[in-house]
Amino acid sequence: MISIGERINGMFTDVKNAIKNKDATVVQELAKQQTEAGATYLDINVGTEAADQLDAMKWLVEVTQEAVKTPIAIDSQKLDVIKAGLEVVKNEVMINSAQGDPETLDTYMQLAKQHNAALICLTMNKEGIPQDVDNRVAIAMTIVEKATEHGMDMDKIFIDPILLTVNVDQKQPAYMLEVFSQIKLLSDPPPHITVGLSNFSQGTKEKSLLNRTFLTMAIAAGMDTALMDVLDTDLMDAAICSEMILNKQIYSDSFLKAARQ
Repeated sequence: MISIGERINGMFTDVKNAIKNKDATVVQELAKQQTEAGATYLDINVGTEAADQLDAMKWLVEVTQEAVKTPIAIDSQKLDVIKAGLEVVKNEVMINSAQGDPETLDTYMQLAKQHNAALICLTMNKEGIPQDVDNRVAIAMTIVEKATEHGMDMDKIFIDPILLTVNVDQKQPAYMLEVFSQIKLLSDPPPHITVGLSNFSQGTKEKSLLNRTFLTMAIAAGMDTALMDVLDTDLMDAAICSEMILNKQIYSDSFLKAARQ
């Protein structure tokens, strides 16, 4: 499974303060911890409170790269902030994320190709986030069509159907599992499927249990990557175990250790 470490994010108090004080130690320790925990990518998000988001993104990317060689996901809803990160990135890179409007997809896919970047695309458009399966899949189809039009390798495309909080709309998890299954049929090879996993349990009392259970069900339905807390050992173990049960990992008595290596 492709795991995207979520912790270098200005929404967390320690990272917000590190950005404010230019304290590289906090950021670099998080980068090392997440890499050691098995993160495939390190998501970098400046949050909403940085005085200069462009400068903050450049600084976060630079200090992270000083600590680890792990690929980076530059995460922002602002195109200029993403471009600022891309100016200084040296590692393999992912752009997180583009909305599913055709014009927006054109802009972001051109940028992704320019930097040989992977691209997360959201199944939302100017009308917002669809609340049903059919419209989410329709936007996913638009994403696949645009990727083909731009000559992007489908292995570089990550579709995020937008996982909503379970205590807001309990129908959504079942919808998501159906969306995952249908996205896998849109092309051959199919795009990757990803979610922001922590969104699922936001505001609930059983966060770890909810995230872990949904993750295992989602992997069975075709999801193969997530923005997640890679420092949650039980969560990472659940992902590894799910893939082993689906015959994507070879079983041995030390399969957890082998997967991490």
